[in-house]
Formats: sequence, structure tokens, C-alpha cells
Amino acid sequence: MKILPALLLMLPLTAYAEWGQFDIEFEADKPWVELSAQLPPTPQAENLVEFNVSSATRNRYFVDTASISVGEDKVVRYTVVIEAAGGAKNVSFEGMRCATGERRLYAYGHHDGTWSKARKSGWEDIKFRSLLSYHKALFEDHFCPDGINVKDGKEAAQNLRRAAR
Repeated sequence: MKILPALLLMLPLTAYAEWGQFDIEFEADKPWVELSAQLPPTPQAENLVEFNVSSATRNRYFVDTASISVGEDKVVRYTVVIEAAGGAKNVSFEGMRCATGERRLYAYGHHDGTWSKARKSGWEDIKFRSLLSYHKALFEDHFCPDGINVKDGKEAAQNLRRAAR
């Protein structure tokens, strides 16, 4: 009868020897790789949803809800339109990483519907202390509420529309 407990103790050792050691790969261990961004169509007025940045600015800020996407790389990509108090408009295609609190400018939009690639397009920290940072407003209120990535463009658009009411 003393042989059974000894055999039971050896069973894990034989399984280990047969299968060898294995490593479990966790998502956190994988290096982050950014997917290439596809430029969206020119923003259409019916898809623009205004969002609030601060009472400290007279500019108006809009996101083209048709352009919002969330890639497998967890980057929220979107087109933003800024209308200055004097009527001038700036259009840009951007990305935001909720996990790191960073933003990136991909391209500028032109009146003829074309895009030009941004010269300085690396990832930069979002300025969370600035009252005039529309990135801060998008991060906190629409794309990364409570620091959590929206799951897709539809959820981000719903957040924007809900706040606009």
C-alpha cells in the first residue's frame, strides 16, 4: 500500500518530463504594434457632432462620427473639425491611445477633400491640465471614459451624441 502514494507523487514529474516546460503568453507581454491608418472620406455636415471643450474658448469643435474607428491596436481614430470664431475651419485626422493618454496627428484635410500627411506625426502626451485641450475633452468624456477604451466607433459616436443633447 505504500507504493500507491509514491506513484501519485511521481505522476506530476512524469507529466512534466513528457510535456516539457511551457510558458503562458500574456497580452501585456506582447509589444504594442500600431496598425496603419486609412484616411477617411471628407467629413460631411450631417455626420458632424459638436462637443464641448471649455467656456474659455470661442472655437467650436466637431467630430465626424462616420470617421470614428477603433482598431485592433486599440487606437481610436477620428476626424475633428475646428471652427474658429472668425469662421476659419481646420480639419484633421487623428488617433488616440486610451491606455497611454497619447494622441497622434495623421493628416490635415483641405477644402478640396484631399489630405496631406502631417510632418510631425509621432505620439504625444495629451495635455490634461489645459482648459483648451480638445484632446482632453475627447479622452475624458467620449473616447476613454474612466480611462477605458470605447469598444468601437458606434459607442464613441453614441457618447458624443449623448453629450450633445
